[in-house]
Amino acid sequence: MEKKKLLIVDDQNGIRVLLMEVFSSEGYNTFQASNGRLALEIVKAENPDLVLLDMKIPGMDGLEILKHVKAINRDIKVIMMTAYGELDMIKEATDLGAVMHFTKPFDIDEMRIAVNMQLHGGNSNNRFAVGS
Repeated sequence: MEKKKLLIVDDQNGIRVLLMEVFSSEGYNTFQASNGRLALEIVKAENPDLVLLDMKIPGMDGLEILKHVKAINRDIKVIMMTAYGELDMIKEATDLGAVMHFTKPFDIDEMRIAVNMQLHGGNSNNRFAVGS
């Protein structure tokens, strides 16, 4: 079976590196982009299964990137990340097709479980327990 592809879009290098390490070790084929233009080039070239997308990126914001991703392929799942509790932007992202969102700083284990469930949720042999 082909590895699932995951694109991480965030202007903060530290967050991209952390998420790349976590999801590479989970067995995903990971890509990263620091801006919208690069993110959309990767989406067109690699057709990722899921995009972890920061809401606030200089140049092209997360909502704009989300619209372009969905225009390229409606089936790509998008999880939004935001350092701000902007409920109106989160609602708009959901309306545009984002499957969920995380507020920074997020719990990396919760993010890992959420990604695994989005990408493998249909398999009944996957059991995820969320504990404290």
